[in-house]
Amino acid sequence: MKRKLRKIIGILLMVAVLGTISITPVAAANILEDTSTETELDYSEDTAYSVLRGNNLNFGTTSIEKLASNKVGISAITQCHHSCNKVYLEVYLERKVNGSYATYKSWSFTANNATKLVKDITVIVPRGYYYRVRGYHAAKDGSKESVITLTKGVLVK
Repeated sequence: MKRKLRKIIGILLMVAVLGTISITPVAAANILEDTSTETELDYSEDTAYSVLRGNNLNFGTTSIEKLASNKVGISAITQCHHSCNKVYLEVYLERKVNGSYATYKSWSFTANNATKLVKDITVIVPRGYYYRVRGYHAAKDGSKESVITLTKGVLVK
């Protein structure tokens, strides 16, 4: 009899506790989407890892930093798990004009029998625009694996 009474009291307490919990529905899109394409900071960075831990490519990283009122610094890395036959890095500096981004300048680099490819670039740019960096990172050692990175826009004023 005491066991039944304890069980009933336990169930009643659980119902009372659950009754005090409020549940707020949240749309999945609000959690997963980041719709802002610019930042108020002078720096932005993006890193992308190879899906399911690729055999060749480990990750790619790009960053942009406002260095002065007319200058940005760009850094980009393609990092491999091991020495690959060919490592690729393409860097696109994009400028926002009339509400949309377009390529302002671009660079393409490759390295043979390398474990990584790192580039730092300083660019003089017109002021009064948002700039962001898109990167294409790839490694080939038999199969080719790639990722794309995209920073947020940084205002150069």
